Amino acid sequence: MSKPRLIVTLGDPAGIGTEVVLKALSDRSLAECDLTLIGNRELLIDRYEYLCQQVPSTVTLANPSDLKIIDVSLPPAIRDGVTIGRGNAASGAASFAYLDLAIDRTLAGEFDAIVTAPIAKSAWTSAGHHFPGQTELLAAKAKIDRFGMLFVGVSPHTGWTLRALLATTHLPLDRVAQTLTPELLSLKLGLLVECLQVDFGLESGTIAIAGLNPHSGEGGQLGREEVDWMDDWLDREREIYPQYKLLGLLPPDTMWVKPGQAWFGTQPHPQAADAYLALYHDQGLIPVKLMAFDRAINTTIGLPYVRTSPDHGTAFDIAKLGIADDRSMKAAIQLAGELVTSRAQN
Repeated sequence: MSKPRLIVTLGDPAGIGTEVVLKALSDRSLAECDLTLIGNRELLIDRYEYLCQQVPSTVTLANPSDLKIIDVSLPPAIRDGVTIGRGNAASGAASFAYLDLAIDRTLAGEFDAIVTAPIAKSAWTSAGHHFPGQTELLAAKAKIDRFGMLFVGVSPHTGWTLRALLATTHLPLDRVAQTLTPELLSLKLGLLVECLQVDFGLESGTIAIAGLNPHSGEGGQLGREEVDWMDDWLDREREIYPQYKLLGLLPPDTMWVKPGQAWFGTQPHPQAADAYLALYHDQGLIPVKLMAFDRAINTTIGLPYVRTSPDHGTAFDIAKLGIADDRSMKAAIQLAGELVTSRAQN
């Protein structure tokens, strides 16, 4: 099989995207993938030269002259309007242009996967691009409405793999209960099952599903969603997926105890589930980031190609310092290659 063909976006040029990409690509183990960067070459070289003066002598950066690059032309006003450490309309316009072209080239069959460096949603809005995030742009351009945000991390302590899917993503908290429906949860659970089978080769296993309310509603005393429809929904899903043990609806606070034990090694792995379905953003991402902030990877499931991203933001506050941690970016590139290979095999 040929090497997985990955296109790596440089993200917001005012943030740490270029830094973590160049640090990650200095690792020779990533040579197992055919990597191409996409961004503005002039900004990339300027950033590289700046970083060479900032990082310690023990830190290696990939030299842009040694890399394959798709140069995204930017109007001078946008290119010159980028300021390191401050997201604005210019940096938002640049990062949007990078991803927009990367998607086009991938949908045209030139690449098997996109690995995205972080962008700032506020900078996109300032540039006139009104998407909640990169995930939504990816789905819109692929013309799909069946997609999900899955977070994957491998514990450095035990080797256990954490997989957590969000049923809803970038929503105000007061809209979550209105947005959750049996149809939406069935869609997300179906995506998760397909992902476990195709991307991870798990034809059977255990999936833990959170309740919405404290204590999963305490029999209706702390919220009605569980007793009114969610319990019946889960019973129907158990009939659809008999090969998977569907645990739930678990109290959202205690659901994360076993994965925490599996991650840090205080209990054996078999006590933890193969995947977790959280119902809203912070219900899933507070525990994920507590366990795996520098190692978790965001992967968009449901797309016609693989997409991964590090689970951190633009970090404008440290963008000038050369101290950004590249482990999540490196893991995102590695996972993208593994998922491309797994999909070809399965």
